[in-house]
Amino acid sequence: MKKLFVRLTGICGILLGALGCNLLESHPYEVNVNYRDLNRQAMDRIESECSRKSTIRYVWMGDTHRWYDETEDFVKHVNARQDIDFVLHGGDVTDFGLGREYEWIHKTMRKLHVPYVALIGNHDILGNGLDVYEKMYGDLNFSFIAGTVKFVCVNTNALEFDYSYAVPDFGFLTREREEDPGRPFEQTVVAMHANPYGEQFNNNVAPVFQGHLRRLKNLRFCMHAHAHKLMVTDFFEDGITYYGCAAMKDRNYLVFTITPEEYSYEVVYY
Repeated sequence: MKKLFVRLTGICGILLGALGCNLLESHPYEVNVNYRDLNRQAMDRIESECSRKSTIRYVWMGDTHRWYDETEDFVKHVNARQDIDFVLHGGDVTDFGLGREYEWIHKTMRKLHVPYVALIGNHDILGNGLDVYEKMYGDLNFSFIAGTVKFVCVNTNALEFDYSYAVPDFGFLTREREEDPGRPFEQTVVAMHANPYGEQFNNNVAPVFQGHLRRLKNLRFCMHAHAHKLMVTDFFEDGITYYGCAAMKDRNYLVFTITPEEYSYEVVYY
């Protein structure tokens, strides 16, 4: 029995030696990632490639966590199209906020033929996920301009921050009302992960949040993810529609087309 134990211990040691690097790299507090500032790189590309376009067409999707095969198929499906300018990921890139998870999804998403930008979701904040997101993607609140449309992307995951941070950040939304003469735009779209009146949102300030959005220049509509189902909702009954995308597990995504006069959307299944 003792000899058998020694042999098994030796075999286990060999296996751990061979696999140990991969196993230990997924420590929940690991923040070392091989990619930096991905959103800024993508936004610069979007602004450059769309600068002369009056009509833009993009994909709104989200919640890739744990659905790796479906995300791989999503990328292939979008790449088969010739009419998409960029992809917006609505957050929950990961399930547990692990650096390894972030990198797994990015290695799939970077195969897209068009740039993609990722918002932060509530799952992405777990563990040291917030630090990983900021290193890998950048600011939690940001905006970019595609053609004549400004996309205002705002962190709405108040519950995960224990209401100790400005979530939503009204200062950020106030600044987004200001116009830069060098970067003109004619209309605004707002993107977020958690929707108003959801469990992640700070619903004590939901009407105030909506008041800030209504002061953005020519707000057309809002988008959210998080609910894992298709939704079309006027949360505040004020004419501002919120479009929610399904999770990747349901194998569909939204395609929005925006012109100077109107917009349309469709649900695409793959």
